[in-house]
Amino acid sequence: MSWRTVVISNSAKLDYQMGYMVVRRDTVTKIHISEIQILMIESTAVSLTAALLCELQKQKVKVIFCDEKRNPCSELVGYYGSHDTSEKIRNQIAWSSDTKKLVWTEIVTEKIRNQALFLHEIGKAEAEMLDEYVKQVEPGDETNREGHAAKVYFNALFGKKFTRTAENSINAALNYGYGIILSTFNREITANGYLTQIGLFHNNMFNPFNLGSDLMEPLRTIVDRCVVNLKPEKFEHEEKIEIIKILQQEVNIGGRNEILTNAIKIYTKSVFDAINDNDLSEIKFYRYEL
Repeated sequence: MSWRTVVISNSAKLDYQMGYMVVRRDTVTKIHISEIQILMIESTAVSLTAALLCELQKQKVKVIFCDEKRNPCSELVGYYGSHDTSEKIRNQIAWSSDTKKLVWTEIVTEKIRNQALFLHEIGKAEAEMLDEYVKQVEPGDETNREGHAAKVYFNALFGKKFTRTAENSINAALNYGYGIILSTFNREITANGYLTQIGLFHNNMFNPFNLGSDLMEPLRTIVDRCVVNLKPEKFEHEEKIEIIKILQQEVNIGGRNEILTNAIKIYTKSVFDAINDNDLSEIKFYRYEL
């Protein structure tokens, strides 16, 4: 089972050799591809061979590319993630609006519940308001409890003057973490044979990752928790490495402790099972391990 998150931060040449990714700098390092779960190319001074990219895709390694500011800008997504992709895509297109609405309701409720739990843990009085929002979520979240909860939640974490549109180190850290989580979900969606473009609730024609944007919502709190603890006054390489580490944190899902990347795999498949079987009880949400 793959488990490594590999970050290439400086100039290097990467190629493929006998099952290994070879990293050539002043010295040569070899990493067996079967061990790699996520490969982040953080520097634009890195070159890769097509042979390596093909092998990484075959092994379902999530490859994330960063721009000149070292922020995630794109990823490697394969055309075919499963042997029965065609059938799964047909099923995905035919998912009923009622079923999608019910699943989205579960996801939104879980997201607000996790936000409330985090505020309780850090002693914020606003947690009680979010507890009430959890009870008020209607099918499809027609009254937008998610949006109201988000305003209360972020103001409780970062102050009443905080907005998610401001350019500062906190938002940079949040966006970076959310990007990493979204990318991990996109990997699992394609590996299961589905399209990232067709979402449950998100349906922006300019968003190629609508489904990942849906599924990741309950896990945003893990990024928030990291950023609150980090208290970033700047957002550079060291801060990014700390956020990447969340992928190796342990959470509880299905009665077992799993690292976050494995939990995302279990949760993603459980959502697809719930939709296809029309059984919401099959959805497996994580619980954070303190």
